[in-house]
Amino acid sequence: MIESVLVANRGEIALRVIRGAKEMGIRTVAVFSEADRISPHVLLADEAYPIGPARASESYLATETLLEVARRSGVDAVHPGYGFLAERGDFAEAVARAGLIFVGPSAATIRAMGDKTEARRRMAAAGVPVVPGNDVPLASGRAAREVAEAVGFPVVLKAAAGGGGKGMRVVRRAEDAGSAFEAARREAEAAFGDGSVYVERFLERPRHIEIQIFGDRHGGAIHLFERECSIQRRHQKLIEESPSPLVGPEERRRMGEAAVRAARAVDYIGAGTVEFLHAGDEFFFLEMNTRLQVEHPVTEMVTGLDLVEWQFRVAAGEQLPLRQEEIPMRGHAIECRITSESPFDGFLPATGSIGEMVVPGGPGVRWDGGIAGGTRIGLHYDPLLGKLITWAPDRSGAIRRMERALGELRIDGVATSTPLLLRIMREPDFLEGRLSTAYLPEHPALFETGVEGGDGEVLAVAAALLEHERRRGGAAPRIRRGGTGLSAWQRLGTGRGHGPRRDGWQPFRLDRPRTDTGERR
Repeated sequence: MIESVLVANRGEIALRVIRGAKEMGIRTVAVFSEADRISPHVLLADEAYPIGPARASESYLATETLLEVARRSGVDAVHPGYGFLAERGDFAEAVARAGLIFVGPSAATIRAMGDKTEARRRMAAAGVPVVPGNDVPLASGRAAREVAEAVGFPVVLKAAAGGGGKGMRVVRRAEDAGSAFEAARREAEAAFGDGSVYVERFLERPRHIEIQIFGDRHGGAIHLFERECSIQRRHQKLIEESPSPLVGPEERRRMGEAAVRAARAVDYIGAGTVEFLHAGDEFFFLEMNTRLQVEHPVTEMVTGLDLVEWQFRVAAGEQLPLRQEEIPMRGHAIECRITSESPFDGFLPATGSIGEMVVPGGPGVRWDGGIAGGTRIGLHYDPLLGKLITWAPDRSGAIRRMERALGELRIDGVATSTPLLLRIMREPDFLEGRLSTAYLPEHPALFETGVEGGDGEVLAVAAALLEHERRRGGAAPRIRRGGTGLSAWQRLGTGRGHGPRRDGWQPFRLDRPRTDTGERR
């Protein structure tokens, strides 16, 4: 078994890996940039080493610096988490050359699946359905137009070397193909250092469904069912759930078998994800993510399995712990991504220092976060603050539990995606499972600003607050109006939330006048 591991990442995934390693008795080594000096993952690890400035290219993406920390700390393995270097074949290769275990697939697998055109060719050869398109990078805007006309409009131009919505352009008319090609090529070059672009048919209103896979060094390959990931903004997922409300037992079997064929086609080792687009009664290969996914907790909740533990065991050379028929599936899980963004202002990034936090609890509630009070949120890294996950015996129960948990969650100091997520939990189409990747554009009411609950409730709360401040002799509170998805009581409070705080503040009572010695809030 692996005895010590360098976690070459930050934030909530670094915390998740460190916790999993500690439960297995593995010594943990963290790294941190100047911006993350007092981050929770740094404080939790057995050892932590500085690796440079906040800029990722000079810290978390600096391969030689990370390998030097591995040498100094004496670890025998490196876990890349997700993002940063997790899907860089050169990094996996460098780790192996240093005589260390890379907790993930081989460099050859990462490279094959990182090149989207190569991935399409491999999947087609393995009998995995792929979206109609071309399998070689386009040479020019004219070539893009010719291929697009052959495939049939609308099409999407996609970066061959990346994902996450970067280097993508939807084209609906032949005359737009040239300019879209140039825009996609420039964006791909800037994001991935590779401007290669290819064409796929654009599927209108598909669902985004992915299958969790696992492989070992002994030829074993299995899947751990599907996740529904259709609710997205700019190709970035907001909400994931398992199982999908769309997929029945027979389709689950077919998609799972296709995902396993994909894994075997590239000799996959460790945790990975095969992503499909589902349209009508068909599904098509989209891409393979050669790492642990952000949304892996929903799979853990419905299977009861620890995927990080599986990663370590497989990386150490063990066989997969279970056979396909032994994988359990129970209940329903939902994950909401909590990001430092303002959803009612075009998802503009938000910065600031985290003040007080209230994390929900109770049965079937899980919080995977990478922040704490005092954490500074800047623009250097991904805006993901944490993930809120709920489980229940059925989907409706998981939604109700998530609604309750989102209502309890409080992160002071920065704007977050929480209000939008709370609105979605109450939206009729979501409740009925009527989902697609066009869900957000088709529901503009989710982004309307205004006051929920009626003006009568708002005025009553405002009057109560004004009376309370009058009795205290203080200034009138600032009343904040606007669409937040929260109740009037939650929005029109003093900003200090509900319940006692660690510093002794208690909720006010309107029937208790201020005393001579003052009343602590």
